[in-house]
Amino acid sequence: MSQVSKVLNFIQNTTFEDLPRNVVDYAQDCLFDTLGIAAAASKTNLSLIIKNHAARNFGAGDSERSTLLFDGRTTSPVGAALAGGMSIDSLDGHDGFALAKGHIGAALVPSLLAACEALGADKAEGSGRAFLTNLVIGYEIASRAGLSLHDTVSDYHTSGAWNSLACAAVTGRLLGLDDEKMRHALGIAEYHGPRSQMMRVIDHASMLKDGSGWGAMSGTSAAFLAADGFTGAPAITVEAENVAHFWEDLGDRWCILEQNFKAYPVCRWAQPSMEAAMSVLSASGKSHKDISGIEIQTFHEATRLASPNPKDMDEAQYSIAFPVAALLVHGQVGAIEIDGSNLKHPDVLRLSNLIKMSERDDFNEVFPTERFSAVRLTFTDGSEVLSEPHRPKGDPGVTTLTREDLTEKLYRLAGPIVGKERARAILRQSLSMDEAGSKLDSLSSVLSAKP
Repeated sequence: MSQVSKVLNFIQNTTFEDLPRNVVDYAQDCLFDTLGIAAAASKTNLSLIIKNHAARNFGAGDSERSTLLFDGRTTSPVGAALAGGMSIDSLDGHDGFALAKGHIGAALVPSLLAACEALGADKAEGSGRAFLTNLVIGYEIASRAGLSLHDTVSDYHTSGAWNSLACAAVTGRLLGLDDEKMRHALGIAEYHGPRSQMMRVIDHASMLKDGSGWGAMSGTSAAFLAADGFTGAPAITVEAENVAHFWEDLGDRWCILEQNFKAYPVCRWAQPSMEAAMSVLSASGKSHKDISGIEIQTFHEATRLASPNPKDMDEAQYSIAFPVAALLVHGQVGAIEIDGSNLKHPDVLRLSNLIKMSERDDFNEVFPTERFSAVRLTFTDGSEVLSEPHRPKGDPGVTTLTREDLTEKLYRLAGPIVGKERARAILRQSLSMDEAGSKLDSLSSVLSAKP
């Protein structure tokens, strides 16, 4: 079977019965974790702006309409995918794929939900299992497209540049695209996916984020365009000979199992420093008020996370100093600790402005496969302690966050925004998607109304 045929066959013909049990379980974890972030993010400024934008500019058609997550208004599926992806991206707590230095669920989940609703696929008997199957297919396509892109271009692009192909694949599958049109859908998605420079937004934190919304929009649109006969050039990240090795194990190696989860809703590059700093303070028996100096040793990309005095939530999430200081002061970091009046918390700002950062060659050498940091705390009594190198929590098989951990995270982040009962319903419905007669619209109804 040729490389292209293998990919098309996987997209079009994979069934729920083909999925190993651990893959199904992990897909459910990815689902409710992403939806929990969607709920927690539903009232951020970015989320409100993009949902209003979608409602004004992406009108629903006579037959194809999708509901904006945690809003209730309907738009086209393309508009709902855009708004959902950007809204989830507004709270940086969703899953990621370390090897591709980016994120899949933030784009894939809202795109797939939008397409299922628009096409009526959510009401079919067994649509829960079908949704999980599509979700896994999307993770597998996006993971490999991301690896292919990063291996063949010099610049570091946002996730939307490659998760757009996954959105095109699963929407195209729902549309029943044949081989030719599916190839066009992937080619259109790759060509129109946002090749935006990730380090630019790291250096200048804003609402641009990781391109997930634009990737969801481009990919969803690509499938509908291909269905109507729009043509595209072959997707290089799928069809080029020099990326064939990324696709050889499709259906054997399940990349979804390699997705990481976040303990905190800030850039993952900051999180090993947070763990390292907290480990030293906890072991010292001292208070954050006893700290007189902080040195962070990490990899180069993390040192680019500036903003010790963030002016808004977006800057706080793309900072390393502020989240480290917030964790030392508050003992936890959720949406509350990186927004509103807490951005001016005097104890946090004192520590944030104490922080000095430096690179370590050994940490640079293992990035992006590993993300390490060590932190030295100096105390007012003159003592100082350098931590061991720390990874972030949530690396699969190493610093794993269990389903119980993710459930606690869902309640902690989403509960204050949408209420505990609705947060429990998100979990309950996500974990029932694998049942034989499950219907996706049972979950969709939980996601549609405003908080």
